[in-house]
Amino acid sequence: MTRSLLIAFMILAFVVVGGELLSPRPSALEQSTAAMPSLQELHTMASVQKLPLQDIEDQSLIYPTAANEEARPKP
Repeated sequence: MTRSLLIAFMILAFVVVGGELLSPRPSALEQSTAAMPSLQELHTMASVQKLPLQDIEDQSLIYPTAANEEARPKP
């Protein structure tokens, strides 16, 4: 029992070590080119300044939530 458990543990250890050794590692160049640009650079690239401004209406009074409806006195 203990011998088979020891053998299974050794096989598992070899698989884990072999997987770590054979897995591809990104080079320093690939890591630097994959970096995410800053939010300000993304806005500049997308020309966000040229977009028109949007007016958003607050419709919370037109469509009240269910909690507000229950709080009102009933006629």
